[in-house]
Amino acid sequence: MGHQRGPRQEQVLVSHHLGLSFGFWRNFLFHISCGLLMAALGAFRYFLRKLKKVKKSNGQMLAINEIFERNPTTIKNYGIWLRYQSRTGYHNMYKEYRDTTLNGAVEQMYTEMASRHRVRFPCIQIIKTATVHFKLCKRDNTKQFHNSNIKFPLVYRKVRPPTRKLKTTFKATRPNLFM
Repeated sequence: MGHQRGPRQEQVLVSHHLGLSFGFWRNFLFHISCGLLMAALGAFRYFLRKLKKVKKSNGQMLAINEIFERNPTTIKNYGIWLRYQSRTGYHNMYKEYRDTTLNGAVEQMYTEMASRHRVRFPCIQIIKTATVHFKLCKRDNTKQFHNSNIKFPLVYRKVRPPTRKLKTTFKATRPNLFM
């Protein structure tokens, strides 16, 4: 089995034929987050049918482009609005993540939803994604990283001998692991 890539952002442009009475086409542009291209097309057709009432026979796909991050080296706060189906019904949710790319934040969201809520990948619909300014963040989990004086101390440090000659099996004193 080959390596499967994580979620990616696709931009799909579709033209909808309004019929002979109107005599023109209407264009729609969607941003879809999906792992595979065929899954992106299926999700796109689903949303086009539900939101814009366009059948598959009346729509023509003009372009499918992958969207890449403009600056993938800086860390940003991402807000994700989503709708998911659980065992009891449909629920809306807002989540915040810190990542360098939107694809990474979406992947974090999928793994968190699978672990905390037992929601599988096909049961999640991403409604909207946005980059959130640090002053507008709501969740404490993302707010805790906004401090400029944040430190990540090493709690458990084991001192190792510099050479193999100095290594001994038994020590006369207990090691101090909390430095």
